[in-house]
Amino acid sequence: QVQLVESGGGLVQAGGSLRLSCAASGSIFSFNAMAWYRQAPGKQRELVARITRGGSTNYVDSVKGRFTISRDNAKNTVYLQMNSLRPEDTAVYYCNAVVGVNPLYNYWGQGTQVTVSS
Repeated sequence: QVQLVESGGGLVQAGGSLRLSCAASGSIFSFNAMAWYRQAPGKQRELVARITRGGSTNYVDSVKGRFTISRDNAKNTVYLQMNSLRPEDTAVYYCNAVVGVNPLYNYWGQGTQVTVSS
């Protein structure tokens, strides 16, 4: 069982920055991947950024060049640095971990609210 705890959300003006953190109860270097998802009111949850065990990253097009996902294996923490925030980035952001081989397990944090005012 993996527990994920997000922090760092809040209210920021458009153009501002926030850094989200996701602290895991396990050793993240062994996880298949960790990711940040977000869900805005009335919309489906979408993948924002992912980092694999090998360090490869991918981003949804709308955040490329503005958001950066990174990890600190020693602290078992994954970060999402968000710059040049826009009102459309407003959402609840969730941390996700994919663990195992067969079967795969998905773990989720409780979410942290990010609100960007115009």
